[in-house]
Amino acid sequence: MYLLDSNVLSELRPAKLAQSAAVRAWAAQYGSQQFYLSAITVLEQELGILRLERRVPPQGQGLRAWARITREAFAGRILSVTTEVAVCCAALHVPDPMPERDAMIAATALTHDLALVTRNVRDFGHIAGLRIINPWDYQKS
Repeated sequence: MYLLDSNVLSELRPAKLAQSAAVRAWAAQYGSQQFYLSAITVLEQELGILRLERRVPPQGQGLRAWARITREAFAGRILSVTTEVAVCCAALHVPDPMPERDAMIAATALTHDLALVTRNVRDFGHIAGLRIINPWDYQKS
């Protein structure tokens, strides 16, 4: 099972220009029921849409429709920041603090025993026990 980071979710958006063939090929190997989102990814998605709606309303409205469809498609597979996730997240900041949202996403993956699928390997690679997949590196066998 896989927890999709915001950059992967965005890359898989149907109308996205210049999509990565590697990411699409990686995702195509799995049924959608194997993919989960963190509530933090929903937060990041929503922040981006709100900012775009202010700058370019028509584009923002298009992304708003995609976000609604995405949340419906992931119903039952959007994972909350629970007490267990929060405790795990706190431990990720000691001895060295890390970005809050990244820590919450990593803690969600760890708590639910999911592999984190992200392009942002550098910021997550130091976390013990976290399985990371970079689908941009995927090559068909």
